[in-house]
Amino acid sequence: MLSEQSAATVRATLPVVGAAIGEITERFYAGMFAARPELLRDLFNRGNQAAGTQRQALAGSIAAFATHLVARPDERPDAMLSRIAHKHASLGVTAEQYGIVHEHLFAAIVDVLGEALTPEVAAAWDEVYWLMANALIAIEKRLYEEQGGNEWREWEIVERVEETADVATFRLRPADGRPAPGFRAGQYVSVQVELADGARQIRQYSLSAAPGSPVRQFSVKRVHGEAGPDGEVSNHLHAHVAAGDRLRLSAPYGDLVLTDLAADAPLLLASAGIGVTPMVAMLGQLADQGHQGRVLVVHGDRSPAEHALRADHEAYAGKLADASVHFFYEDGAEASHRTGLVDLTGVDVPRGTRAYLCGPLPFMRAVRTRLIERGVAPADIHYEVFGPDLWLAQAA
Repeated sequence: MLSEQSAATVRATLPVVGAAIGEITERFYAGMFAARPELLRDLFNRGNQAAGTQRQALAGSIAAFATHLVARPDERPDAMLSRIAHKHASLGVTAEQYGIVHEHLFAAIVDVLGEALTPEVAAAWDEVYWLMANALIAIEKRLYEEQGGNEWREWEIVERVEETADVATFRLRPADGRPAPGFRAGQYVSVQVELADGARQIRQYSLSAAPGSPVRQFSVKRVHGEAGPDGEVSNHLHAHVAAGDRLRLSAPYGDLVLTDLAADAPLLLASAGIGVTPMVAMLGQLADQGHQGRVLVVHGDRSPAEHALRADHEAYAGKLADASVHFFYEDGAEASHRTGLVDLTGVDVPRGTRAYLCGPLPFMRAVRTRLIERGVAPADIHYEVFGPDLWLAQAA
């Protein structure tokens, strides 16, 4: 993949570039948004930009990709690329926009590295960028073709359900009357809303009904700002959107899906907080298919009252032939459930289990570590991150 000469240069300069990548990505975004303010207004998540998490995620993905290229030159990190490409496709990212990113990213690299950026170093890192960009462009092109194009459609809200004090479920149907495209349990859609200042901000929400449902359904948790501002889109949806209103939705994307399952394959579906949404859709699919294998259902939340979609969570699990439910609550746990954070001690994880995780990053890291200790193969542990993928950033 990477030319021999460039591989040697990247290997030698990776520590320097890695140490500066945070500053590079900060200057990159500042320069690009100054030149192209419409990208921040209508494409990039302004909340993530304000919090700095998108910069961390970009830095982590570049460092991880470059490290992979020099460590395993004959392989491509397809799992990482697939996750990024699905997010990009849900936003409607185009091949032309990679040229815009290249222009401003390399201007930032020149600015930060200065004289250390020799022509040889610049050429090597340019090769890294286009290897990653062209791989993503190819994957995204295939994803668009599978969906019949890059189309946003209007959907009408037919029902709004208050799941908890901070979680609302929206059920929708196509406003144009055309059939809804199919989706796979675990996938998400992008939702675009126009805010008070005219910005058209986009967020992804997991579909929380099983495939085959006559309506689309997604659940939105109101984001209360801690170090930063409250969530723009989540609070807008909670405050201003009701039955009869319309929303613009992308086609469904996401690669956290149940694939190549034997009828008796053992599964673990572990979630925390609003990470429950794709797991409920997966349980619905398994119930509809009459899955016969062992299914471990694990969820952690602050209290039963804050456990969104709890009734569906329990009902779908109850329809399975061999399911066990393990709910953990920090407060107010009933006798049938456990108090505290999720703890797999005492949970029998069968040999050959395939695990699916969704929730806050510390939760997923802890569960993944415990599963590996219990003999689950790392390749059989799959996860979804809501928002920028900081797993890569923290590992880089």
